[in-house]
Amino acid sequence: MSIPKEGTKPFALSLIPLFALAHFSHHVLTALAVPLMPYIRNSFNLDYTQSGWVVSAFTLSYGIAQLPSGWLADRLNKRILITLGISGVATAGLLVGLSQSYMMMIAFLVLMGILGGGYHPSAPPLIAQSVALEKRGRALGFHNIGGSGSYFLTPIIGAAIAKLWGWRSSFIVLAIPTIIIGLVLYGLIKKHTAGQNSNASASEHVDDRNQSETKGKNIRRLATFLALSTLTAAVLAATCAFIPLFLVDHFHLSEAKAALYLSLIFSTGVWMNPIGGYLSDRFGSIPVMLTICFLAGPAIFLLNVFPYGPAIVVLLLVLGMIMSTRMPTSELFVVGETSDLNRSTVLGIYYFTAMEAGGILNPLMGHLIDRYGFYTAFTSAAIFIFCVTLVCSFLLRKNKSRTWR
Repeated sequence: MSIPKEGTKPFALSLIPLFALAHFSHHVLTALAVPLMPYIRNSFNLDYTQSGWVVSAFTLSYGIAQLPSGWLADRLNKRILITLGISGVATAGLLVGLSQSYMMMIAFLVLMGILGGGYHPSAPPLIAQSVALEKRGRALGFHNIGGSGSYFLTPIIGAAIAKLWGWRSSFIVLAIPTIIIGLVLYGLIKKHTAGQNSNASASEHVDDRNQSETKGKNIRRLATFLALSTLTAAVLAATCAFIPLFLVDHFHLSEAKAALYLSLIFSTGVWMNPIGGYLSDRFGSIPVMLTICFLAGPAIFLLNVFPYGPAIVVLLLVLGMIMSTRMPTSELFVVGETSDLNRSTVLGIYYFTAMEAGGILNPLMGHLIDRYGFYTAFTSAAIFIFCVTLVCSFLLRKNKSRTWR
């Protein structure tokens, strides 16, 4: 029995809101390290390079875990991996809050990444199977509201707790209810997917081209698209990882205020994720992806130019819109280019490359800032994204199939 299609039951009773909540819960603890970085840096007396490794400890292990998790998700119960991605991650976050040394914190952040690796390869396939083909982008976009909402609210809540009781308390206080929510969601998702013996959906049988597009030219097209998406994601993530420190050191903001500005970036996901999904449904993933990637480079460079005030606020919102549009656009493309037999595996590869590239770039960005300053680091990031986008746009146009989507 396949998962019921969206539209056969009221939206409030469908899988989509449950997965939005699951996505929110998955990122509550993973979203804490960057906004609390000024507090963590002061606590352990870190330089920029060491601060970069705080983010990379989670990012690298999170990325590596995507590969085996994606393979397992195509063969085992996806609900188990989703629950580990919520309750397991929260348990590791609790241990981060209890850590008393830099290396102990790094070890628990690595554990957090390992436990969280199964969520993203598991959730999008289940969501895609629950909606009509022409509404997949919007459904994936709505799912991503949860993740963006978490990255929006967590810095605000985490910074408020850290200001009162310290950064460790932020991890501890937020971990406990998240563990419970993950266990409850396991039961709710199980109820909605009861009787499911196969992950196949009706749309998969209609869209037979998925079985043949994993060969030849379309393999190259998929690889090119994923290279563009993951490299852009990695550079944007590395840039955003240092925005709180940039605001503190360059504009002399307080640690708490810098964390609030980071939440501003992710606030755009609450409304931009479904819009990005709709645009991808309407115009195709490739044109949308190229547009936002060509905007990303200038947006990063302008961090060097704009003074503190409304201009910085607008620029951070633009960066958030680019990031929020990229994710549903990428997921829709992967879902459309792969069969149900290997969809989670390919999603695992996609998330692996994005996370690993970001994990490598975080300390590299920190090193550039230590040696040459924020201007050189942000300018280098902007040039890199522009060059990658230019090359990939040529390759995607060269390898386009019947429609450039």
